[in-house]
Amino acid sequence: MKQFKNAIRQIHLWLGLATGLVVFIISVTGCLYVFEEEIRDLTQKEYKYVPVQQKPFVGLDQVIRNFEQLAPKEKITLIRMTESEPNATVAVSSKKKKVYYFNPYDGQLVNKGGADWLSVVLDLHRTLLLGEVGEVIQRWSVVIFVLMLLTGLVLWFPNQMRLLKQSLSIKWKASFKRVNYDLHNVLGFYASGILIVVSLSGLYFAFKEVKTGVSFFTGTKLSEGKKEKNVLQKENHEPLASRYNQIYQSILLQYPGVTSSSISVRKNGELRLRTMYPYRWARNQNSFFFDEASGQLLRSKLYKDFNRADFYEATNYDLHTGQLFGWFGKIVAFFASLISASLPVTGFVIWWKKRKKKKKPSVSRVRYDLSTTNLSV
Repeated sequence: MKQFKNAIRQIHLWLGLATGLVVFIISVTGCLYVFEEEIRDLTQKEYKYVPVQQKPFVGLDQVIRNFEQLAPKEKITLIRMTESEPNATVAVSSKKKKVYYFNPYDGQLVNKGGADWLSVVLDLHRTLLLGEVGEVIQRWSVVIFVLMLLTGLVLWFPNQMRLLKQSLSIKWKASFKRVNYDLHNVLGFYASGILIVVSLSGLYFAFKEVKTGVSFFTGTKLSEGKKEKNVLQKENHEPLASRYNQIYQSILLQYPGVTSSSISVRKNGELRLRTMYPYRWARNQNSFFFDEASGQLLRSKLYKDFNRADFYEATNYDLHTGQLFGWFGKIVAFFASLISASLPVTGFVIWWKKRKKKKKPSVSRVRYDLSTTNLSV
């Protein structure tokens, strides 16, 4: 058992030193992004909302036409609307990573800007601001972090049951070295279960293998949705604004009660319209995929047809951020991420202190040898 724990300790140590900085960055940015919605509502209120008016929505076509006049050379990548709040501005993102906010009552521009600091935080969380290379580093660092959490649990478990109580509390009145060790050991234990869930739900976005694992455990496969039959590739000469507006209005008429929606252009040339409805657990989310050139519906995925794998996919983001359990879940996710950020720091201090302690005896031994030589001379 002692040899086994020593081997685990070495694995835990070197994996921690190799990925500590990345884990710290991911944890701090994740900690901030838990309250992304609340922070945006607080800091961006002046252009996320306009004064309430007794007027209907001006129409998506008018918003897009105004965008095209303001930025004729830019291509739309994403449009976000909040139907549950009629005075919420329509956000249009361009390929140049600029965001335009339009008044929902008259379609006029309210604000224009680049990626805000929360967008940078999210990019840092996902890619370390290094693009595809950063994505690879990030995802494998999270895999290693899960291994570290498991090895940490093995190391935490006391050799004798009478020491169990000591392993569950922090001795605040002890020396700095002991307090730091307890912060790493005890807080790591309490947060490990939550952090494993958060990490695995994050890996769900990064690895197909994780999705395959979910499919295996649920006994179902992610569905692509219902494909439309006899789709004819017809040319659509209507302006982009009219085409988008027709798609949007037709879906709202067929599936009313939308609280928020988004239109995005995918890399494969598909246009995706996603509509959200009131929900408590798994997101009640419909997704419709259109041919961008013709505006024809290709397939649709409705939440009422979700199987268990689809249900988990719809739940995963809220599970990852703690939103699944409301404010309580967010607060728990926040503090778990904060503890996660502290683990590389306290772990490094433990290693550094031990390293310095090992060096001291060798220095004193050299002095002793030198003094002995002088005496014999």
